[in-house]
Parts: sequence; C-alpha cells; structure tokens
Amino acid sequence: MASNGNIQYVDDPSQKYMFNCGEGFVIDTLPKGARLIYPPSPLPGLPNPKEAIEHALENPIDADPLSAQLRPGLKVTIAFDDISLPLPPMVTPDIREQIIEVLLRKLHDAGVDDIHLICAISLHRRMTGGELKRILGRHIYHHFAPDRLYNHDAEDKENIVHLGDTERGEMVEINKRAVDSDLLIYVNINLVTMDGGNKSVGVGLGTYNSVRAHHTVHAMMHSKSYMDPPNSELHHSCDRQGAIVNEHMNVFHIETTLNNNTFPPILGFLQKKEQDYTSFDWLNLYVNKISTDLFPMGLNRKIFSKVYAPYQMTSIQCGATDPVHKKTLENCLKQQLVEVEGQADILIFGMPYICPYNVNSIMNPILVYCLGMGYFFNFYRGKPLVRKDGVIIFMHPLENKFHKVHHPSYIDFFDNILTQTTDPAEIEKKYEEDFAYNEKYIDLYRNSYAYHGVHPFYMWYWGSYGMKWVKDVIAVNPKSVEAATRMGFSHSKNLKEAIEMAKGQVGPDPQISVYHCPPIFMCDVK
Repeated sequence: MASNGNIQYVDDPSQKYMFNCGEGFVIDTLPKGARLIYPPSPLPGLPNPKEAIEHALENPIDADPLSAQLRPGLKVTIAFDDISLPLPPMVTPDIREQIIEVLLRKLHDAGVDDIHLICAISLHRRMTGGELKRILGRHIYHHFAPDRLYNHDAEDKENIVHLGDTERGEMVEINKRAVDSDLLIYVNINLVTMDGGNKSVGVGLGTYNSVRAHHTVHAMMHSKSYMDPPNSELHHSCDRQGAIVNEHMNVFHIETTLNNNTFPPILGFLQKKEQDYTSFDWLNLYVNKISTDLFPMGLNRKIFSKVYAPYQMTSIQCGATDPVHKKTLENCLKQQLVEVEGQADILIFGMPYICPYNVNSIMNPILVYCLGMGYFFNFYRGKPLVRKDGVIIFMHPLENKFHKVHHPSYIDFFDNILTQTTDPAEIEKKYEEDFAYNEKYIDLYRNSYAYHGVHPFYMWYWGSYGMKWVKDVIAVNPKSVEAATRMGFSHSKNLKEAIEMAKGQVGPDPQISVYHCPPIFMCDVK
C-alpha cells in the first residue's frame, strides 16, 4: 500500500479493510488505486485540566477575569451543551462537570447564591435525570435539581423573551432566566467546527421562531459547508442573531476542544490504519464482528450505548463570543484537518451507530439520511470530497425502526410526508408549520422526552445540499430496502456491486475515495 500520512492508496486489491457500520462491522476489499483518507492521530490532552480551567477563567479574551465580574447579589445562570455531544459520550468526569465545579466554587467564594443551571437543549429532547447526573456529577445534580437545574423549554411562552429582530427579520427569542441574569455563562464543547460561537445561546436557549430563521432549505442550499462557518449561511444568520444577544445580555463564553481519542482499548482498532494492525487487532476485530453479527440488533445497540470515549481536552478559552470562538476553531482544526488533493468520483464511507440525535436511542432512517448527507458529506472545507454529479456509497444497517418516545414526529414525517414528496422546498412550504405548531408534539416535547415536532424537517433539510450535489447515493445491503428507496437512495447487495453501479454513472475508471471514519475529521480539499 502506498502511504502519505493520513492518505493511503490501495496497491493490493486483496487487502482487507474495516468499516464501522451501525452497531457492527464490515470487512471488505477495495479496488487498486482507491484512496483511503484517515483521521489524524489524537493530539495530547492538556496535562493539568483543572489548572487550565482556572487559568482560562482568569485570563479571558476581550473580557474581565471572571472573579472580577462577581459580587454578592448577582443573578447568574450557567448554560451548558446537551447530550448531543460529544459522540460517543465521554468517560466521567465529563468536561462540563469539571468546569462547572470550578465555576460554582468561584461563585460561592464571591457570595453569589442566585444560581441556575440550564441544559441548552433547543428543540432537542429533554435530558433525563440520569443523563444529567452523568454529565454534571451526582453532587451538582442533587444540589441544584429540580428547581435550579433543568432543561430549557422552547415552548414555555411565559419564560421566553423576544430580544428583537435582525435587519433581515430573523427573530431572536431567548430563555427568560438567561436574559434576566446579570451574567450568563455558557459552557460549550466544540466537537466539530459547526458548534459553538453565536450558535450556542441563540440556538441552544432559543425557540422555534429563533431556529427557523436559519434552519431552512434556503440556508442549507447556500451554505457551501456547514463545517466551514465563513462560508455557511447558517452561521451568518446565527452571527446576526448573536449581535442582538450580545447587545442585551452579558455573556461569558467558555469553549473547549477535544482530541479524537474516541474509543476504549477494546475497540482500539477503530483508531488505527489497517496497515498498522497487529495480530491482536485483527483478532479483536474479527471477534467483535462475529459477536455483533450473531447478536440481535437490540442487544448490539445496548452494548454500543455503553461505549464511552476517553477524550482529553486540548484547549479551553473564555471571554467574548467572537474572539473566543475564533481561537476555538483554530484548535478544533489542529486536531481534525486533513489536506486532500482533488475530489473523488465515488466516495465510500461506513456510518457508525450514533449521531447527535439518537444518544441512548435508535438511528432511524431519517437520522441515517442526515448523518450521511448532512454531516459526512459536509466534513470538508474548500470543495466537497466528492465531485459534482459523483456518487456516494455508504454502509449502515438502515433499519426501518424508530424510538417511539424520542422520535414520534419522525414516524409521522417518514410515513405521511415522504410518501407524498421528498422535495425539501415543497415539504418546508406545505408541512413544516403543521408539525411545528402541533399541540400533541409540543406536549411530548415539554412533558415527555420527544424531539420537537419540527425536528425531522430540519434533519431532511440538512441533507438537501448533499443530495442535490451528487448523482446517486447507494446504500449497501440495507435491512430495509423500502426505507432506502423512500428517501431517494439506490441500494446494492454488497460493496463490490455498489462500486460497479457507481461506475455506470461516473465512468469506468473512477477515482474512488474512502472517508475512514470514525473518529470524525475534516478534509481540506484543494
């Protein structure tokens, strides 16, 4: 195999390669000349995270030290990112717990006792008590829950404040407790470059009226990459909203980045290039594959949900929104960016068992669509990794299964909307508001553990740019051919057949690239 750092080319077509696909693994060969693109090796974590947290809080960017901002009688709210990141969930103690412990000590020492902790779920499902305990630790949870630790409620009209509209008419509605606070501290984990910045408060503590400003088909189709904020209409809209937030609120941002040390030792082969596998790695892979092939999918799902990532913090920066986020993005790219020369005619990837919206749940067909065509397609800056009118081949079990508690509106979207049309603009115009204002979905979002009724629409819009860019998307050996077909995918029995199908559309001698994920990373495509 020819090798160049994170880029390798197949010179032996009998060589076996591993694809992480859902709650299992596929081992297959690739044609000679295929280009494999691997994630960078994990960067070293900060040697003393507690010391780094202290230093960042007292040496913020374009802001006074945190201790200088505190005094008795202040009303302070700490907001934090929800369970949608990092993926997989990290080993304990979670970074959010470590940071918030330091914050609470500083607030206590300064005589601040009016403190609320809010999980910034936006339109995501509420986190359970057990999930909050895992992120924040039992001590913080039991000290503050339920009156002073709770999920944001985007449908609690009495506790939402309209801060104003941007010059383009984008509405800014924010959690009332956060607005009324003398100081809002936002604790963020920047897993990917799409996260953080002005998106944290405006989306995380916003409402449907706030989010609908940029979670639109127009914004998605005019964002060259969701992972490249300077070229993303989504982020431009969030920045306009953020200007209003920062005009009316005193926000102290805490942003962190992680290395990509994603898997525990039992799954350590997932962190390696196949050419670096030891005999034990191959044995470990085959044992895991045989086991997951034999076990029922439900059991595999339970096992994989207990996989916790030994991430390490690579940076922490605090202070004003924009300069903090600029530094955060630089640190995120240090870990994730891989330079790639030229686009592919055919792009292949396996999709894992987890995405931001199925933690402790099921990867339903809409989420498979979003993960592949919304996230994996957009893990680039410059140009898409696959050329215009190229073909994407993905491997995932693609079951026609839904979590009835977490994703009730997804079921109705899949069964009643996609059977009528898959056109995102038509779906947005004809059906979005019916789901967004549906009282049943609102009640389930507020009082159960359901994603907001409008959420599947946004997942569909998320994949719209990728679907328009390529000529075809081929699902390899889906368990539900019906689900693949309904979402506009072709399907094949195996990878070899998929490649032959793709050649028929892009030509007989294609450049084939494999995005070898996880761990996640970004391609800087020249």
